[in-house]
Parts: sequence; structure tokens; C-alpha cells
Amino acid sequence: MSVEVVTQILSVLAIIAQVTTFTLLLALFLPGKKAKQVIQFFGRHAIVFALAIVLVSTLGSLFYSEIAGYTPCKLCWYQRILMYPQVLLLGMAFLKKDKNIVDYSILLSGIGAAIALYHYLLQRGAVSEILPCSTVGYSVSCAKTFVMTYGYITIPLMALSAFCLVVLLMIAKNKVQIKK
Repeated sequence: MSVEVVTQILSVLAIIAQVTTFTLLLALFLPGKKAKQVIQFFGRHAIVFALAIVLVSTLGSLFYSEIAGYTPCKLCWYQRILMYPQVLLLGMAFLKKDKNIVDYSILLSGIGAAIALYHYLLQRGAVSEILPCSTVGYSVSCAKTFVMTYGYITIPLMALSAFCLVVLLMIAKNKVQIKK
């Protein structure tokens, strides 16, 4: 599969994640039966959806570094450190029907989202480097943009979309658990 095809697929998935994130945000803050139904649906299936998201994100990042040959920067590594373990944690939670993963996943994804947001803003020139992120060893500058689709989607934005959706899924899971 070519880099362009994978990038298009991952970009469309990022847009789906953004729309779903917006939908969940609305459902969490708006009253009404429809909002409750949305929360119920996503809350009941949160671990499966979150597992799929972190698995696709992990495979996507590995595709970009190992197949496309894009060298991860320092901030990319931090995001990977927060994303990759969730494949195992959410996988185990799914297999064991363990609902105690929620807080851990929110923490990992929340920190990952903050790093991904900073990384995206750095790439887009909206912020200057707060943390030194120049070339480290064999890595590239954090401001380097390997992918740009639809005029705004970059690899850090894909990660941000995934992290934000996982956080909201886990919040929905918490809301469903509390009501039981």
C-alpha cells in the first residue's frame, strides 16, 4: 500500500474521530433523550472503540516510521509512549471485562492530547518552541511536517484526534458506569 493511500485512509479516520468527538461533546453538555442515548451507546462500547482507535493509531505511526521511512521527532516519541501501552491495557480490559481502565486511559490520553496539540501548533507556526525540540540524535525537528491533507491534517493532528476521542469515550464509559 502506498504512503498516499494510507495517509488518505488515516486522514479520513481522523475526520471521523473529530466529528465523533464533537458529537460526544455535545451529548455530554446538552440535555435531552437523544444526548443520553448517544452517551449510552458510546459508553457501553467505549473500550472496544478506544481499543480500535489506539490500535489503528499505533499501526499508523509504525507504518509512517518503519515503512514510509519518516523519522519520529522527540514529541512523536512522547506521544507514542502514551499511545502504545494503551493497546495492551485496553486489550486486557476488553478481554477481562475490566472497567477500571477508564481513569488510566483518560490520564494517558489527556497527556498525549496536550503534547499532540502543542506539536500540531508548533508545526503550524502558531506557537514557538517552549520546550527544546531540535534534532536529537537521528530524529528530525518537531516542526517538520511529513503529511498535510485537506489543508490541516498532519500526523500530530491525527494523534490529537485519537487521544481526544479516547478521553471522551472513557468519560462516556464513566457516566454509564455511574448510572448503573
